[in-house]
Amino acid sequence: MTYGIHTSHAPQANGPYSQGAAAGRYVYVSGQIGIDPATDALVSDTVDMQLDQAITNIEAVLAEVKLTLEDVVKTTVFLTDLEDLPIVDMIWKTRFSSPRPARSCVEVRRLRDGARIEVECVACR
Repeated sequence: MTYGIHTSHAPQANGPYSQGAAAGRYVYVSGQIGIDPATDALVSDTVDMQLDQAITNIEAVLAEVKLTLEDVVKTTVFLTDLEDLPIVDMIWKTRFSSPRPARSCVEVRRLRDGARIEVECVACR
């Protein structure tokens, strides 16, 4: 059985998709950028603060189905500049405990709302 996940504690979907979807034991969280759901604006123009907020948004979506970052098994990171990867790694180590989830990191030309980073993930119950 598949169902959408919705929370007011993360930015609302900016199109015809769910913030997350559950399918069996797996939960798929749509890409999150550093938008503060209280202001509906980017928290900062810095990649570290945007990443921290994006991960907080992921936590909010996961919490709706009683999961945490410890349940995340795979992430995909989209960066507008791969030179920011050392900053990403530094923040990653503080937000994800060991064993950390598998991760792919891709440089993209542009992200929504001028964001510098976006993160999507898969969690397992």
